[in-house]
Amino acid sequence: MASASDLGSTDDYEALMSMTDVELLKSAWRQEKAAPEILQFESRLIKRVREQIQLMEETVEEFTESGFDPLTVSLYQMDLDRTQFLLRSYLRIRLQKIEKYMFHIFATAELLTRLSKEEKWFIERCCVDLQTHLEKSVLSQLPYTYQSIFQQSVINDETDMVAKPQLDTFIVCKTKYYLGHIQLEDNADGEPDGR
Repeated sequence: MASASDLGSTDDYEALMSMTDVELLKSAWRQEKAAPEILQFESRLIKRVREQIQLMEETVEEFTESGFDPLTVSLYQMDLDRTQFLLRSYLRIRLQKIEKYMFHIFATAELLTRLSKEEKWFIERCCVDLQTHLEKSVLSQLPYTYQSIFQQSVINDETDMVAKPQLDTFIVCKTKYYLGHIQLEDNADGEPDGR
C-alpha cells in the first residue's frame, strides 16, 4: 500500500489514514486483481482484518443468542460476509498467480520476497512436487537434451518453458480528481512514441 512518503500531499495521507481496514482490503484486492504480477503481501492488514472478522463473528453470535433485533443481526452478518468474501478473494487471486507463475516466482528473489510465509512454503512444495512428478512420469523417458522442465532443449540457455506474467499489457487506472494531460512514455529521443 502507499505510505506517507509515496503520497503527494498531507491531504492524501490523511485520506488514507481515515480509511477503514475493509476499505484498505478492498483497495489491495483491486490492485492484486489488476496487476499482472504478484504484489507485496499485506501481512499487517490481513492480520487486522482476520482479528476483526473474529470479533464480528463473536458479536453476531452474541446478538443472536441474546435475542437482539433480527434486522440488526442481519446487517452485522451481511457486513461480516462481505469482509470474508474480500479476504478470501484476495487470497484466492494470490494463490492463482502463484500456481500460474510458480517457477518464475520461485526463481526471482524479488518476487519471492513479496510472498507471505505460508505462500513461500506453498510455492516451494508445489515446485518440488511438480518437478518430481514431471521427471518421474515424462522427462525420464525423453532424450537427455530434452529433460529440462525449464528449457525446450539443454542447448538453449533461455528458460523458455517457464510461464511469466505479461508486464507490457494495458492497465486501466482511475483517478479521484482531474489530472490534466499526462504523457506516459517517451522514446529514446525524448519525443512521444505514438503509443
